[in-house]
Amino acid sequence: MGSLWHPFSDMAVVERDGELVIDRGEGAYVWDADGNRYLDATAGLWFANIGHGRSELADAAAAQMRKVAAYSTFGDYVTAPTVELAERLAGIAPVPGSKVFLTSGGSDSIDTAAKLARRYWVEAGHPEKTVIIGRQKAYHGMHYAGTALGGIPGNVEGYGVLVPDTATVEWDSVDDLRATVERVGPERVAAFFCEPVVGAGGVYPPPPDYLAGVRKLCTEMDVLFVADEVITGFGRIGGAWFASSKFGLEPDLVTCAKGLTSGYAPMGAVLVAPRVWEPFFGPQPGVWWRHGYTYSGHAASSAVALANLDVIEREGLLDEAARLETTLAARLGPLAELEGVVEVRCGTGALAAVQLADPPTAMALAKRLRSFGVVTRAVGAGGIQVSPAFVMTDDQVGDLADAITAALAA
Repeated sequence: MGSLWHPFSDMAVVERDGELVIDRGEGAYVWDADGNRYLDATAGLWFANIGHGRSELADAAAAQMRKVAAYSTFGDYVTAPTVELAERLAGIAPVPGSKVFLTSGGSDSIDTAAKLARRYWVEAGHPEKTVIIGRQKAYHGMHYAGTALGGIPGNVEGYGVLVPDTATVEWDSVDDLRATVERVGPERVAAFFCEPVVGAGGVYPPPPDYLAGVRKLCTEMDVLFVADEVITGFGRIGGAWFASSKFGLEPDLVTCAKGLTSGYAPMGAVLVAPRVWEPFFGPQPGVWWRHGYTYSGHAASSAVALANLDVIEREGLLDEAARLETTLAARLGPLAELEGVVEVRCGTGALAAVQLADPPTAMALAKRLRSFGVVTRAVGAGGIQVSPAFVMTDDQVGDLADAITAALAA
């Protein structure tokens, strides 16, 4: 019996069947400890945007660690790569003039945004605005606020009331959001959290006009609009750094992580639009936001993030993600005609899901795909996740489609 408790796992099954030990990676492939090669359909866990095995990111981490691996950014302390990264992110943020609050990952970013949304309204003179709204199917990480905001039932069962003053609305209805805000009272609603593309809940692209509709509603009701771009950020939306830029959302807060470092080091960020940060930046001193993490702005992680952004820019990977959007639709779309497949959800960035008619079989199919040279996982209620590295070629997407077809037949 091993000692590791795997997250999101039936440990009885892991103990019975053993673990798959991933030993190394290169590009769109990973190898297990026995030397078997797999096409990585998920880019790790939505994060390896530039692919695996990029030595320049390892070199950036090593070089910074030899100088100083990390130092606190509390008060006026900072390291050079942290400052450089904040300026770099501000330059590509969906809202000009944004400030950058650095975290250790996506769940940190969500809880940071949730706390900041409530604290902002205190500074704005409306402390009664505390209610935070999420959507069905949504996944916002697994810290307390993110779990409370999530819309996947299994993720909230057994915990009781996590965070008071939260609400959940239908994932695809502007009208339901409006009705909920009106029922609660706009004077009490602090923020609405929205994934531009629902990720872990099953990869659901936004319905036509939905994002524009909820953004307009938040403006009308004076509710902060929070774009959860932990998955869609840093190119995965295809053709742009952020979905918020692609869809013209101008969010008040953007949460991000994953593609910020392509998973080479843990790091996240919250991009804060001027409206929200201004009350905390003077001109008179004395307004503290008592929030932060030991590793906020971690020096080595910042160096890795900068190297990652360099790769994305140098190799034109925003455009490659847009190419994958087209290729995934062309190669995976026809799988919807196969027996046992209900639909293929794709067409919004380097993201797709193959939805099975019998949802409980999805985990078994994901495991079966390993024998066809593919690693992936079940997502949502019976979907097979596809979120490849941007370096995956069209031929490799074809190999992925062939493997899924063969696994279904088997």
